Amino acid sequence: MDRLSIIKQPVTDELAEFKRIFDSSLITSNPLLEEVIGHIRQRDGKMMRPILVLLMAKLFGRVRHSTLYAAVALELLHTASLLHDDVVDESTQRRGQLSVNAIFNNKVAVLVGDFLLASCLVIAGKTKDMDIIKQISLLGQNLAEGELLQLSNISNPCFSEEVYLNVIRQKTAALFSTCTLVAALSVEADPQQCAVARLWGEYMGICFQIRDDIFDYFDSAEIGKPTGNDMLEGKLTLPVIYVLNSTDTGWAKEIAIKVKNDKATPDEIKKLIAFTKDNGGIEYAEKIMYDYHAKAAGLLCAVADSPAKFSLLAYLDYVIDRNK
Repeated sequence: MDRLSIIKQPVTDELAEFKRIFDSSLITSNPLLEEVIGHIRQRDGKMMRPILVLLMAKLFGRVRHSTLYAAVALELLHTASLLHDDVVDESTQRRGQLSVNAIFNNKVAVLVGDFLLASCLVIAGKTKDMDIIKQISLLGQNLAEGELLQLSNISNPCFSEEVYLNVIRQKTAALFSTCTLVAALSVEADPQQCAVARLWGEYMGICFQIRDDIFDYFDSAEIGKPTGNDMLEGKLTLPVIYVLNSTDTGWAKEIAIKVKNDKATPDEIKKLIAFTKDNGGIEYAEKIMYDYHAKAAGLLCAVADSPAKFSLLAYLDYVIDRNK
């Protein structure tokens, strides 16, 4: 049995119910919309976020209908944000598969993203819990603000680790922390438990994004994007930011500025990636990732042992050990 199957064992039945509700939320009579949704679902995702919602709910109580609806709403919002991000980033691939905007066009991708976002709000309303609806709505704002912060940072001549962490807190970490907080809210966990759940999700989300960013420095068909793809999109991530700030190499900084301005050539990006790897950038990023891993694991020390707790700790390990 693979690791992910072991992790989701405590919520196997609940996950089946999640799939039923999620599938029903995507039923449409529009042929084009149906075709696009069919393409999206071919990705055969691991359902990392729904599993997280269900496990966190089970850690503090019993999965309820509101938990399931919240998990569906969050997955719809996440999927919508990916479609919009691919348009913004002009990406042609998503996890080894052609993106919606590459197969259809930007207009279709944006409109389908809007449909999924609207569907998210409809499903969120079915929780009948204003706190949950509020958190999901705030997540939509945070994701957009994170994307805008990332775009505005392109013109910033500085290479800031603080800005980098702020971006991933508002994007990836915000998504995971909302998943864990909403899960706790859905089972009426007490305020302290909700605070632990939210912070655990944030720390775990930071680990997830740093691992994702490290992937970009290595060539692997499994990952689903070519080496240096982030730099091709004008993004400087933690490994190269560290090296730029810890060394005094003019040519590297000149290339980094060109990356931000979308003027770097593939050969220059290749050179900057090699420079990053040769000067400890990957090791530094892994250290920061493991620091957040330790913080997240520590938050669960005071929580009573249970299958859900052990699965959450295994989930945390899986996030940093995965190869794609």
